[in-house]
Amino acid sequence: MDYFNKQPRIGVLSTASRSGKVDAAVFGSPQMVDEKTIVVALGENRTFEYLQENPNAVFLIVEQGETITDWKGIRVYMKMKEYSASGEMLETYKSEITRVLGEEAAAMIHAVVRFEIDEVRPLVDIGQDWESSI
Repeated sequence: MDYFNKQPRIGVLSTASRSGKVDAAVFGSPQMVDEKTIVVALGENRTFEYLQENPNAVFLIVEQGETITDWKGIRVYMKMKEYSASGEMLETYKSEITRVLGEEAAAMIHAVVRFEIDEVRPLVDIGQDWESSI
């Protein structure tokens, strides 16, 4: 949880439509609120559209090292459990964003999405399973 919520950091949220079209978008806002839950604020965009068709996603966090072998990161596999494009959950989130980042940032938020974590893997996973699949 500490690694996931460490700031500053940027990650990539990857989603796919029902038909398999893939999207990857840079995000700095996802927050891990407990050991199994991630909350993300989204605009009215392709990521939000695809999540409504297919609730599965991956959030990738990369932390630069001195050399490429020193880079660290994680891949968080997750599934959308709920979203709110209106109501208390959205308004509470937007109020906090307004307080921290201002009204302009809050105005860009269309929905708040709650994910449940399925699996966490290292950034680079060159284990026996990977080697046997090539």
